[in-house]
Amino acid sequence: MKWKLPAGETALLLVCIAWVLLAALGPSMAQPAAYHEFADQRAWWRVPHIMDVATNLPFALWGIAGLVALRGRYPSTLAAAQGNMARLFFTGLILTSAASSYYHWRPDDAGLALDRLCMATAFAGLLGLVAAGRISARAGTALGWGVLLAGSLSVALWTRTANVLPWAVLQFGGMALVVWLALRKPLPDAVPVSWVAVILVYAAAKLLEALDPQVFVLTAGWVSGHSLKHVVASLAAWPVWSALRRLPKTGQNRVSVRTKTPIVIAGRIGTASSRITTTIGRHHVR
Repeated sequence: MKWKLPAGETALLLVCIAWVLLAALGPSMAQPAAYHEFADQRAWWRVPHIMDVATNLPFALWGIAGLVALRGRYPSTLAAAQGNMARLFFTGLILTSAASSYYHWRPDDAGLALDRLCMATAFAGLLGLVAAGRISARAGTALGWGVLLAGSLSVALWTRTANVLPWAVLQFGGMALVVWLALRKPLPDAVPVSWVAVILVYAAAKLLEALDPQVFVLTAGWVSGHSLKHVVASLAAWPVWSALRRLPKTGQNRVSVRTKTPIVIAGRIGTASSRITTTIGRHHVR
């Protein structure tokens, strides 16, 4: 018997192979020397770079909100693969909040490596979630854990060789993959995430990151582009959280039946009592 992958899984596998080849064989790319020099250098209460540190809080808030939204909906009202990937995504957001705050407190390569490892966790969950809802549960699981491994390897390679190309391929190639998957028809049990909203949020966040000093000047030193990038990027969790909130909770239908049953029974008892009373009254009249 010949073993053959479905068309969607085959296409996804080919894309991932192309990623690996580009990351391994592409030209070495150095990280900009001034990467750690962000526009907003203000400190407050001995906390350096206070705005870049504090604006990581929304990642944690969205991560917690997402894990709460998953309670009672996993796995009964979610396909197991989508539940696992959503959990990985929201957990990654919480980790990113802590790691990015640490990095921006004292920006250096060691802190950035930790930040990217945690970002890769959230990114893996997001890619796994969209693949599970657009191709198959198997594809989503494989892609999610594969991206987590690839992200860890790309960070390790960067720390050893200073080549940031594998990380760039993972980040930008991953979002290109989200665009492609978003154009595919969702599976019947797919979580109804607005992937267009996720893509637009990511694009806005990258634009703000690129215009860090310009936004700082434009706002008269009130907030920098990088600080706003944190807040906007965290909003990528909103479409996922919103979709989960629209799903029924486990046992919701059973609860509704149970709450209606006593009312029906009480109604029937009341009707029977009324008939008995009427019958007794007729006997007394006679």
